[in-house]
Amino acid sequence: MNEIKHPGNLLSYSLLGKKFAYFKTSQPEQWRFSVKTSPAVFMELTDQEGFKPARFMGRFYWVSVVDIKKMNDEHLKSLIEYSYQAALNGLPKYKQAIIKNIPNIKNNNRK
Repeated sequence: MNEIKHPGNLLSYSLLGKKFAYFKTSQPEQWRFSVKTSPAVFMELTDQEGFKPARFMGRFYWVSVVDIKKMNDEHLKSLIEYSYQAALNGLPKYKQAIIKNIPNIKNNNRK
């Protein structure tokens, strides 16, 4: 997993170049973050207060969590986990194998 600092106070996380989360690191939107969701979850969340389509990425089912303080921790974790798994599954099989064989990398497919 790579952590990349972007200009404009944006922090992104990726797996071998496949991004799965973006975090704002400055005020007034500090820790607002965006993750990829399924089409169904995207439709459900963007109809709720506190969520909106991610800027420039909404058409790819990325959603921005506007105020994480109002969210349940387990729900936040599940959104990040889905986005992580979507990034992992979007990689070629040989790259997935590399990640799955690295010690200390969280992966639900490993026993």
